[in-house]
Amino acid sequence: MPTVSTGPVAFPLGPFTPYEHNPILAPQGDTWESGSVYNPAAIVVDDRVALLYRAHADDVVSHVGLAWSDDGTTFKREADPVLSPSEDYDRYGVEDPRVTEVDGTYYLTYSGWDRSRAVLCLATSTDLRSWTKHGPMFPGFDTFQPQGREDGGTGDWSKAGGILPHKVGDHWLMFFGEGSIWAATSPDLLHWTPVVRDTEAPLMAPRPGTFSDFLVEVGPPPLLTDDGLVLLVHNAAVKNPDGTVRYTAGQALVDPERPTELLAELTRPWLEPTTYEDTHGLVSNVTFVEGLVWFRDRWFAYYGQSDSTLGVATSRPGDRWSSL
Repeated sequence: MPTVSTGPVAFPLGPFTPYEHNPILAPQGDTWESGSVYNPAAIVVDDRVALLYRAHADDVVSHVGLAWSDDGTTFKREADPVLSPSEDYDRYGVEDPRVTEVDGTYYLTYSGWDRSRAVLCLATSTDLRSWTKHGPMFPGFDTFQPQGREDGGTGDWSKAGGILPHKVGDHWLMFFGEGSIWAATSPDLLHWTPVVRDTEAPLMAPRPGTFSDFLVEVGPPPLLTDDGLVLLVHNAAVKNPDGTVRYTAGQALVDPERPTELLAELTRPWLEPTTYEDTHGLVSNVTFVEGLVWFRDRWFAYYGQSDSTLGVATSRPGDRWSSL
């Protein structure tokens, strides 16, 4: 049965120290995971960490694989992917999963890619291996549109979603988006409606001159802090003059009763590219967090390294920030 996180949650969470033996997973074989292995969802099941990770061959058509660990760092992979392209909306990739468990059902959000649109999709399972797809979650919603994407926006681009595993009043809450971050609510965890302010502004948007100058994007599923607020771990990027990007990770604090209002956020990243794997790969200079679990009395944050390999960073209660 799933193991509910019972670790202490405060803002900011951390500090985190990258594992000295990263990467913990890398490409292997000559088939579906021979090109890149990265951007994992994570959950604790029966006192083991399960990773649902993105992988692809040189064709860059992504699948989701499953791996297990007894210690949080050494993983054994299952031979075949557990989720693969099958529908028009995801025919060129099922990408960047996040997973939340509620009452024995796993709710997996992922990006469906058809080579013109990336749409946030939902799938459910009771065993992490057999999944039922429920299709795109926010048809016609474009989380990049407020920032005026160079192509003008497709009108359908919603990537990245994390579901809070606790009910807020009579509804469920999630945060989603690449480019900007929005909130959404649901009565049943299957049907979701964006929460849009009168100003039509997102919860979070890029901030010029900061580590989120180009975009912000949802990280792992949000956590409820010990004082009842929502800790939102997110990814962020800057775009360099030569067109390259640099991805880091931040944190923000939100009142679950007012999920369109930001209470606080870090002014500098808590995770950023430092190692060779972080700075060299399919898309270089990327640390991209999608999995966060409490396991064996510490936090494990799982992240993609330059869209090529998979790393982890850990934090123990009592660790102290050098500065904020």
